[in-house]
Amino acid sequence: MMIPYGRQSIDSDDIESVIETLKSSFLTQGSKVPAFEKAIATLVDAQFAIATSSATAALHISCLALSLSAGDIGWTVPLTFAASANAIRYCGADIDFVDIELSSGCICITSLSKKLARAKAENKLPKVLIVVHYSGISCDMEAISKLCKPLSIAIIEDASHAIGGFYQGKAIGCCQYSDLTVFSFHPVKIITSGEGGMVTTKNKHLADKLKLYSAHGIKKSSTLVSGEKAEAWQYEQHELGFNYRMSDIHAALGLSQLNKLPYFVEQRNKQALYYAKALNKLPIQMLTVPPDCLSPWHIFVIRINDEAKLSRKQLYYALKKLNIGSQVHYIPVHTLPYYQALGFNWGDFPNAENFYQHCLSIPLFPKLKEQDRVIEKITNLLSAG
Repeated sequence: MMIPYGRQSIDSDDIESVIETLKSSFLTQGSKVPAFEKAIATLVDAQFAIATSSATAALHISCLALSLSAGDIGWTVPLTFAASANAIRYCGADIDFVDIELSSGCICITSLSKKLARAKAENKLPKVLIVVHYSGISCDMEAISKLCKPLSIAIIEDASHAIGGFYQGKAIGCCQYSDLTVFSFHPVKIITSGEGGMVTTKNKHLADKLKLYSAHGIKKSSTLVSGEKAEAWQYEQHELGFNYRMSDIHAALGLSQLNKLPYFVEQRNKQALYYAKALNKLPIQMLTVPPDCLSPWHIFVIRINDEAKLSRKQLYYALKKLNIGSQVHYIPVHTLPYYQALGFNWGDFPNAENFYQHCLSIPLFPKLKEQDRVIEKITNLLSAG
């Protein structure tokens, strides 16, 4: 049986929580979604949390809430899933990228500083910057904020990999240095709601806009725009919104999973440390976590050195033959056909491209029982001689 690179951990409590909701009066727009939102806001010490049907939806409405639109520019990193970039394009804005650090996979502060200086001189500053906490390692948010805030650039943290993580002793999602933070609850993430996302913020105006955009742009009020008293059945559409709401079924699973988050993060960190110690003699590079960060380790990524016996491609297929799953995170967004059609090409962001050409995510998830076998096979495949 194939060992997957990542897998959800579902137990009887999760199942019972979903069954209880299925037997209730509300499968959507009931009490579970507000409860899940409140629990996430409390967890990360944010004033507001807005649940969505996916992290992609959360990224989209985050850009909309910041009024990103045609004629504006948004920046993100090339080493991410396409959704981080697509959210900018959904709003009709132009897009550009900032290269990464090879050591962490996160945005390179030096590259960001230089690119901002050029953009300011050319009057082409971005309205929004989406940074990505790759594998769960927080970007240097204080440095990013110091560069962006004086230029009135809004900051979104794509923390799809990072719930349960910390930066400077504070939970990722508290928005200390950003306007909005987005989490993902896809099955292979730290916790899952089946599908789902969440946006956290400390800004009430942004929270209100997020709620509006996630629910068709419609809201009910006791008073209509005309000033007349609203009847019980009346509602008004104020924006061209979307049906991005999370269901109570998904929220019930998310709430149950949230109770196990500390255990999941602890197990993932134990496994990451075990890998780091066991594989440190091999011709590979592993991600570096800065001392002011705690990563929940969504994925464990190794980068295979050029002098290794096997290339990344060869190792991927050799492991597959041994029923050990692995994955590549990610094909640089700027090299995908859609983005090449916008004018981007190979060679534009060399660090992200180098990272991609050598990286491989190996199995890591709380219920992984065969970690020693994974280590043994990788060691045998990459050891000299």
